[in-house]
Amino acid sequence: MGTVVTLHADKLPTPETLGKVAVLMGGWSSEREVSLNSGQAVLAALQKRGVDAVGIDVDRATILAELQKGNFDRAFIVLHGPGGEDGVIQGALEVLNIPYTGSGVMASAIAMDKLRTKQLLGGANLPTPKYMQLDDDVDLNYVVAELGLPLMVKPALEGSSIGMSKVDEEQQIFSAYQLAAKYEGLVFAEQWVTGSEYTVAVLAGQALPVIRLETARAFYDYEAKYVSDDTQYHCPCGLSADEEARLQRLALSTFQTIGADGWGRVDIICDQDSKPYIIELNTVPGMTDHSLVPMAAKAAGIEFDELVYRIVVSTITEQGNGNNAEETNVNSR
Repeated sequence: MGTVVTLHADKLPTPETLGKVAVLMGGWSSEREVSLNSGQAVLAALQKRGVDAVGIDVDRATILAELQKGNFDRAFIVLHGPGGEDGVIQGALEVLNIPYTGSGVMASAIAMDKLRTKQLLGGANLPTPKYMQLDDDVDLNYVVAELGLPLMVKPALEGSSIGMSKVDEEQQIFSAYQLAAKYEGLVFAEQWVTGSEYTVAVLAGQALPVIRLETARAFYDYEAKYVSDDTQYHCPCGLSADEEARLQRLALSTFQTIGADGWGRVDIICDQDSKPYIIELNTVPGMTDHSLVPMAAKAAGIEFDELVYRIVVSTITEQGNGNNAEETNVNSR
């Protein structure tokens, strides 16, 4: 198990230090309902800790006026998908000079785009499955020749496995493409990796204990993430200490390469030869009762309320994630 966050609970700033916090949730993406669930959990946790937190269901037409009128000291972003996880709300908060949780504009935009993320990871020589961009004139034979079967088809800009399909036969590729193309952005096919799926949460520059995921479904899809009670989460993950540390280092390298900061989650698949492949980076992971970052934090001895508190505290530390963080050293308090 890797070293966990060094900021001790008795050195955290008081709720009064945080001022008035806007918890931004909902939004207009296909992940709206998940975001609302995450946001309500975060809001309740902050209020339980005595923080002056206000929930805002983000609407494109009114959010800027609400933030300006609210006199907020900082924002906790729990918006999933386009409009909230892609640098858009981050840019608005930059203009309004409101410190916010998580990654800055650039890292948020890159991580939200799975295709651009893979291109950047490849350029940094970090392992990720082979892929091909798809379009209406896709050559099915060529795709299969390059990637093999089965394979995955994904919309580049969606989260929570929305619009994704596992393809077992060549003739299924175009229908999978059509499903993914219903969503905004590009579509790509990705090499299928057979093996074990892991996720590594990152908090304040440290990797938390690794979780191994196990589902009876074809892959870890929306149903497995948010609905099914059959999905199993293993933490400890069953890897040796050295193998777990390797995945933690890979997650931190992914964060650094993308420029992410604050908190997030990196999903990794290890093939049957234990070779790891980075699948994606989530800069605003879910915070529901099925969510993985709270599970990893709990395994590290950090309960949900403290996890949420630590995330919002990151907006007043010197970690410098390019999101207008104030120059205050929490450890000196």
